[in-house]
Amino acid sequence: MLNWVLTNIQESPVILMFLSLSLGYLLGNIRFGKFQLGGVAGSLLVAVVLSLLNVHIDSGLKALLFTLFIYAVGYESGPQFFRSLGVKTLREIFLALFIAITGFITVMIMARLFHLDKGLAAGLAAGGLTQSAILGTAADALTHMGLPADQLQQLQANVAIGYAVTYIFGSLGAIIICMNVLPKIMGKDIRDDAVAAEAEQLKGAMALEGNQGMAITQMVGRIYVVEHDIQKSIKDIELENLGITIERIKRHGNLIDCTPSTILKREDIILIVGRREAVTSVSTLFGRELDAEPGLEVIVDTKNVVFRNPEYANKTMAEIRSKVHMSDKDFEIQHGIYLIELHRNGEKVDLTPDTEFKLGDVMTIYGSTSDINRVVHIIGAPITVNSKTDWAYHGMGVVLGLIIGWVVIRIGNIPITLGAGGGALLSGLFFGWLRARKQTFGNMPAAASQFMKDFGLAGFVSVVGLQSGLQAITTIKEHGLTLFLIGVVVTLVPMILAIFFGRYVLRYDNAAVFAGALAGSRSANPAFGEVLDKAGNAIPTTPFAVTYALANVFLTLLGPLIVALV
Repeated sequence: MLNWVLTNIQESPVILMFLSLSLGYLLGNIRFGKFQLGGVAGSLLVAVVLSLLNVHIDSGLKALLFTLFIYAVGYESGPQFFRSLGVKTLREIFLALFIAITGFITVMIMARLFHLDKGLAAGLAAGGLTQSAILGTAADALTHMGLPADQLQQLQANVAIGYAVTYIFGSLGAIIICMNVLPKIMGKDIRDDAVAAEAEQLKGAMALEGNQGMAITQMVGRIYVVEHDIQKSIKDIELENLGITIERIKRHGNLIDCTPSTILKREDIILIVGRREAVTSVSTLFGRELDAEPGLEVIVDTKNVVFRNPEYANKTMAEIRSKVHMSDKDFEIQHGIYLIELHRNGEKVDLTPDTEFKLGDVMTIYGSTSDINRVVHIIGAPITVNSKTDWAYHGMGVVLGLIIGWVVIRIGNIPITLGAGGGALLSGLFFGWLRARKQTFGNMPAAASQFMKDFGLAGFVSVVGLQSGLQAITTIKEHGLTLFLIGVVVTLVPMILAIFFGRYVLRYDNAAVFAGALAGSRSANPAFGEVLDKAGNAIPTTPFAVTYALANVFLTLLGPLIVALV
């Protein structure tokens, strides 16, 4: 029976990946006091155990899963990332540089203390700092040293050995530092700080999830019986009482046309829709309120529209709603339509009388279905919300990212490249930014993006564990625990020092932002995935994206330096 199972697993090794995911997330959900591994770290540990079955799993699957994860991360964070570039990113630059320098010093000290050769020291850096590119730059540097062939072969083999032994804890240790040590040192919770940072970005608006809604709604509807002799047209009443719309009129038991020139009469029953404060303020103008009235039921809707009407571009709200300059056409366009939110380049814009409208703004409008259908194409183009992913758009985004990863820039004899991961991240950032500006194409539902991130990262670390776990265990048996424990030091020391440096020198005061930056400065993708999951929003992504890109350069340079100086 066992042989039958092993034979079939050899034919379908992906089953081990999904088994790692399932058991890993079960393990990751278990709390040990205040400590919790999380699903990604749990999947990695289970995969290392399952690697004892010695089942080959293709590296192409690992590359695919990581590409999905990192592209989705970039796509979600594109608008915020490009807004954040500038002086505000100096902290991330210094943090990434600090990690690279302290990592280099730690590796050099350990190599001298334990008499490691150039190969083992370079492998130690690659695994302990989880920067696989060091393998390539160190191996290339060794070939330029003019060593005898047998010595060169041994040193290059030692690079791989050092990497295999230290990489597993390099990933796991980064998770522990970012998820448990950093919040404890800062005395803050990642989730709480992520929520606070998101609230600051939303400028007072509340981020609702799932089926959540506000107990007191911004827009309301009321039914009144007109008990006063008003004798004014609907247009005049609405212009004198901004924020309300008379949607329906019932006169002598019959619905009548509701036009700008319609005059309200005593005993009319009217339906008013509008902003809550405006509707309540005019309650005494009409008469008593009714709970319901047959025939006055109206369906309301909320829709996002890209503003494309040049006639109203660069005008303020006050100018557009001016009573003096408002024609009947302008009134009919605005009648029954309420602007709830305005976003520009993905960022919320405060709504005041002096707010100017710019072409490309995204307007969130509210009103009856008939009113919205009447004006939406006059305003611009509706943003269609559906459950389908625009893979014509995102497929091209992934392709572009992979092509960017091919580009190699040489500094002397040192090749520098973003790789497939860095390229996919950069492409995702750009395509996310472009989607935020245009909105009419490139749809990716939040659930689809979340699935790509969760499955991509957890699947990636599972494949890493299945591929490297057995080799690491075997190497530890052959060489003892010394090299593994040295790797633990190389993983932990730079990150712990960076926490104090970031907290007291760079003045990071938000645990979610700091955790994202720290994970990126160590190229610690599994740790970032756990931070992102704990945060519950995209707040850690921008600092991660900046430091991750820098780490791909700074840490890659360590390979030749270690080979030259050890």
